[in-house]
Amino acid sequence: MITHAVPRPPDESVTAWALAARGGDAEAVELFVRALHLDVRRYVTLLGADPQTAEDLAQDTFLRALTSLHRFQGRSSARTWLLTIARRAVIDSVRHAAARPRISHAADWESALERAQPVGIPGFDEGVALVDLLGVLPVRRREAFVLTQILGVPYEEAARVTGCPVGTVRSRVARARMSLVRWVREADCAPERETVG
Repeated sequence: MITHAVPRPPDESVTAWALAARGGDAEAVELFVRALHLDVRRYVTLLGADPQTAEDLAQDTFLRALTSLHRFQGRSSARTWLLTIARRAVIDSVRHAAARPRISHAADWESALERAQPVGIPGFDEGVALVDLLGVLPVRRREAFVLTQILGVPYEEAARVTGCPVGTVRSRVARARMSLVRWVREADCAPERETVG
C-alpha cells in the first residue's frame, strides 16, 4: 500500500504542547490533538476496533486525555501517555460490546459487510490483506507490532504503553514479523500450487 508520509512532530514538541495545554493554552490543545490524532486512530483500529467506531474511540481517547491533562507531568512522552489511554479506551469498548447483544437485519451480515467494502482503490487490496493478517496475530503481538512498526513508537515507549519489559516487546515484534512473513510467503506460493496440480 502506498501512503504519503506526513511529517510527525518530535515527541518533545508534542509533550511540550501537552504541558502547555495543561496550563490552559488553547492553541497548544489544538496542536496536541492534531499531532496525535492519526496515530491514535491507527492504533485503535489496528487493535481491533472496526473502522466505524475507530473515530469514536479516538475522540473518546482525546476526551479522556483532555479531562485528565491536569495529572500529566511529562515523565513520559505525551504520545506514550495518550496511546496508553487509547489502549484503555479500546479495552473498555470491547468489554462494553461483549456485554451487549449484536443485532443484524441481514440474514448473512458478514457477506453484507464484504459487499459494502470499497474495491478498485490502488493499494486497497494490499492494505486489506495486511489488516487481515494483523488480525490473525495474537493480540499482544499485534499490539507490539502496530506500536513499533506501524506507528514508529520506540520499543522503550511501547513497553510503557503495554506495561511489559522492553525485551518482551522486542520478542513479540520479532514473532509477529516472522508470522507475517511466513503467511505472506504461503499466500504467494498458494496460486502456484493450484496451477501446478
